[in-house]
Amino acid sequence: MEITWYGHSCFRLTERNYATVVTDPFDNKSIGYDSLKLKADIVTVSHEAPGHNNVDAVKGTSHVIDGSGEFEIGGVFITGVQTDGGGSGRKKGKGDSVRNTIYVFDYDGITVAHMGDLKQTPTQSEIESLGTINVALVPVGGGGGLNAAKAAEVISLIEPNIVIPMHYATPAAKVSLESLNKFLKEMGLSKPDAQPSLKLTRSGLPDETRVVVLEYQSS
Repeated sequence: MEITWYGHSCFRLTERNYATVVTDPFDNKSIGYDSLKLKADIVTVSHEAPGHNNVDAVKGTSHVIDGSGEFEIGGVFITGVQTDGGGSGRKKGKGDSVRNTIYVFDYDGITVAHMGDLKQTPTQSEIESLGTINVALVPVGGGGGLNAAKAAEVISLIEPNIVIPMHYATPAAKVSLESLNKFLKEMGLSKPDAQPSLKLTRSGLPDETRVVVLEYQSS
């Protein structure tokens, strides 16, 4: 399968003969980056905010998922796990909490978890609900999501094979976030070379957790 990052928390997951997924499409006027011009079968929304819920930017979509549950669409098994306090109400406004949904996508045995704007360490029951995670897409730059230290803590708990950081400061981002370097330092790493996308197979998954940095792409 292939994972491509378009900036902020927006990724596209593709695999031949399976449904294509786009996560957390953003409104570029408020977030920055280039306008999204993507096509996908499925769009997932972690929470209701302009940086994460611009579903109109993705064409050809047959399913929009914006909350917890279990779904099977186009061969992809999707599990949505609600975090950060639960409850069905959504609060909007500065400083208010907004529910967040983590999505786990299972592509024929390769599992990818999109952590959304996770703000705090998941509970033990939430972690168990996620199951085994091969690839974790993790916010690392603070703002509405995890900061570098908390991101490192969450990674140590879920023990994925691969971590792809997201939701951090870049030259194209308008929002105020911390740098990627702060997270890499927390993980004890020097900055790895960024790559345009990640292509992976089950047999190619590393045994030890590895951080992969992606370049944000124009759609």
